[in-house]
Amino acid sequence: MPRFALPSLLILLTLAACSGPVEDTRPGQPVKQRQDAFKAMLRSFEPMGKMLRDNRYQPDEFARLASELVSRRDAPWGHFGPDTNYPPTKAKAAVWERPQAFEAERITFFALTDALAQAAQTRDKAAAQAAYDKVHASCKSCHDEFKK
Repeated sequence: MPRFALPSLLILLTLAACSGPVEDTRPGQPVKQRQDAFKAMLRSFEPMGKMLRDNRYQPDEFARLASELVSRRDAPWGHFGPDTNYPPTKAKAAVWERPQAFEAERITFFALTDALAQAAQTRDKAAAQAAYDKVHASCKSCHDEFKK
């Protein structure tokens, strides 16, 4: 092995390790689209949890955020096409291997976000907390089964 081969190899490995995150370069960027859609939902969901955790419940703001979450929840699902299991996905292969189970999680999530929006309309903190906790559990269940 030439003397310069090992240092060159180390430089290349170092550069590869320092490279940024993988980007979605496919047409329409389906992985990026669904990741962005989930992040948008989280921007509605997380402030509700913070309100409840910090004991700073604001019924009108909570109801607005719950409604916003419901309006955003449709966005990611159409971007789980059959050819979208590639980096930078964080989805497990189970999404495509067990589509009925994945769909069942989506249906449950929709029902629970509807219930959250209804509970938020009552302006009752206990009802909002219970409904929020169920949506949170639904998210965790789906992540445990279908997200890396």
